[in-house]
Amino acid sequence: MNSIPDSAGFTLSGGKIGVLVIHGFTGSPVTIKPWANYLNQIGYTVTAPCLPGHGTTWQELNETTWQDWYEAVEQSFIELKSKCDRVFVAGFSMGGALALRLCQIRGSEVEGLLLLNPSVHDRRWFINLTPILKYFIPSVKKGPTDIAAPNPPKHSYGRTPLKALDSLRQLWHVTQRDLYLIDLPIMVAYSINDHAVDPENSMTVIDNIFSVDIREVIFEKSFHNVPLDYDVDLLNSESKLFIEDVLSGVLQRGSDFTERELVDAEFDSIISGLALDQSAPTTYLDELDRFEEVDKFIPPNPRWLKLDPTQRIAASTFIASGIYLLLYNVTDFEIFGVWPAVLGVLSSIATIIWRTARKEDDLEDGASL
Repeated sequence: MNSIPDSAGFTLSGGKIGVLVIHGFTGSPVTIKPWANYLNQIGYTVTAPCLPGHGTTWQELNETTWQDWYEAVEQSFIELKSKCDRVFVAGFSMGGALALRLCQIRGSEVEGLLLLNPSVHDRRWFINLTPILKYFIPSVKKGPTDIAAPNPPKHSYGRTPLKALDSLRQLWHVTQRDLYLIDLPIMVAYSINDHAVDPENSMTVIDNIFSVDIREVIFEKSFHNVPLDYDVDLLNSESKLFIEDVLSGVLQRGSDFTERELVDAEFDSIISGLALDQSAPTTYLDELDRFEEVDKFIPPNPRWLKLDPTQRIAASTFIASGIYLLLYNVTDFEIFGVWPAVLGVLSSIATIIWRTARKEDDLEDGASL
């Protein structure tokens, strides 16, 4: 089943310079098609894969992981590399994270990197609930598409699958952790009025990569999906100029750090948490030997859980909220929306845990951990 028209991946034949263009989360190649078409019109061979789980249904996306998406990207890169002498990588939104990950692993094979509103993190508090919510809620409704121009084509799902979103969080983690591996010439383009990906993501990339040549492009008229928005011509012209400057040698690969400085920095990071002071006359193990048997830790005796009235109410709330969430997601049943039920599940779990704490385990006044 394909819920998004014309969402299949495509390859546009051109010259011996190739560009791999990667779409974003819940989207499809439709989102970057005007960008890809322009790059092909000026002579480049362009490949734009449709990532696993995308372009069909959000349920299928929920069955995939970021490793599946990356594997498709890497395979497309290998195929494009076999046809072209030099290859650039361009990524939009989550595609930016995948492009960064590809360059962290295969950077020596890539000529340059173009990022459009890349996502490498999401600081909103409710994103941290995804690892729990994904077990209760398969997906959540999305707002209107983030495009300023009127009448955009259908290009993405209307719901966000939470298992896939949690996998995206893992991609963000590894990508952000290894940003220091990027030393390619790079163009980072972002919208100042992006309502889907905070522009702070682009700043995170710029501040943490080791590339010498970083070109920054700012869009003022468009929202998140620039290729389908008002600034598409600016995106196209800046992309053309960037690629030409890399090919001519105006922009080059390189790092502000020498290899020795990188090794020293990593070594300093490792030893910074180690305590090397050997001035104490006795060791910690010597002190442990002095403890009397009565002062040693006595493990608590676990007992069966017994619910008090408050816990029983919390357990009932948990069951009722869980049933409501199940009905909400598999039927059209809806009374007060999804979030009160989610809060009911979380608060009931917290109440049971809090009330389960043994009174005799409470710390006395003035005690410290």
